[in-house]
Amino acid sequence: MVVAQTDCPARRVPDGTPLTIPEGTFVTITQALGGNYTLTYHGQMVRVDGTDAHRLGLESTHIEFPAPLDDQIIEAQVWQALGSVYDPEIPVDLVNLGLIYAVKIDQQARQVDIQMTLTAPACGMGPVLVGDVEYRVRLVPNVKSVKVELVFDPPWQRHMMSEEAQLQTGMFY
Repeated sequence: MVVAQTDCPARRVPDGTPLTIPEGTFVTITQALGGNYTLTYHGQMVRVDGTDAHRLGLESTHIEFPAPLDDQIIEAQVWQALGSVYDPEIPVDLVNLGLIYAVKIDQQARQVDIQMTLTAPACGMGPVLVGDVEYRVRLVPNVKSVKVELVFDPPWQRHMMSEEAQLQTGMFY
């Protein structure tokens, strides 16, 4: 059990609805994977991004980008942010799992459009993962908005994982 040191942003599981855990509130950590935390707060499960863990008195995940030289969004930084988001059940990031299908950057609108999938279409954590992706990609310099589209064509299959992810999960054969 931990106490929120300051107001802490969170998202309700599984629908991803944003909420704030008020300072001084006791919460129970039920899972810590990929730098993120799943908590019990007032009888409901919520997810706190690892970059906000210091608000709970925990060590935060740090995602740092060099200071921008201009007003452009750097695609490599978008991929870096995506690589910092982990599946809530498998301790592998979404990029190495092969869940990110496309990234499109609109420099004029400062918007990043992402097509991604889930390991299973009925995954109840879909809205939470979308929220994780939006939250982390918004940390990239010059990004004003992020739009994530869940797609299921082509359906995700094990061979879409990187070799590293296949080895890590024991799915390499």
